[in-house]
Amino acid sequence: MKTDPKDKLIVALDVPTFEEARQLVDILKGAVDIFKIGSQLFTACGPVVVRHVLANGKKVFLDLKYHDIPHTVANAVAAAVSLGQLGHDVLAPGKKQKSLTNGLFMLTVHTLGGEEMLEQAVASATQTAQDIGVTKPFILGITVLTSEEKKNNIHSIVLERAHLAKKCGLDGVVASSQEASILRQEFGSDFIVVTPGIRPSGKEAGDQKRITTPAEAINNGSDYLVIGRPIVEDKDPLQAAKNILQEIKQTNR
Repeated sequence: MKTDPKDKLIVALDVPTFEEARQLVDILKGAVDIFKIGSQLFTACGPVVVRHVLANGKKVFLDLKYHDIPHTVANAVAAAVSLGQLGHDVLAPGKKQKSLTNGLFMLTVHTLGGEEMLEQAVASATQTAQDIGVTKPFILGITVLTSEEKKNNIHSIVLERAHLAKKCGLDGVVASSQEASILRQEFGSDFIVVTPGIRPSGKEAGDQKRITTPAEAINNGSDYLVIGRPIVEDKDPLQAAKNILQEIKQTNR
């Protein structure tokens, strides 16, 4: 059974200021349910932009690609999951209010961090979500960045890192659509594949090396498509998003 195209599209808020992000959320919120917040915007705005998206009833994919010693990553993941708390709960702990959100939707860690780091990230997310009463976010492992040149052994590298992610309890990986089909064959339908580097037909590749169209990515097995510049830099972001949703709707999944 096909899912709603809106459940597959993640719009990357790759902009430098809160005001630009706020305007994009206002423009797109009728068509888009999931927004990605990466290192640029989070460094500029911090938790306020995450809570703003959550307050609009939208899902947040926090893409900070944690990679450090296990203890540091575990603490960072705990802090990230805690962003799902209401601002009131943070400022006045102990005075319980009904949460308006289920917390973060997804966050990322680098599989290159190794087994101990990945396991501690999952354990930290699980415990923190339980402690504050939100749904644990999906933890995704970064395999190979889509900006990297394609190597002859890229498929084996992605599979190796995905196996490590699975072993350590991660919910899925971030990988190019060009590897999505082999990941789907290897892990079945219960392992999430999130794909950046998506460019609708006629759009420039930019700094992405391993790109595909939305339809190709979905048909290859990607569960979620991360799309930034083709939407946020378009003169009509809402129409650009609707065009992509229409393309997704025509796929086989």
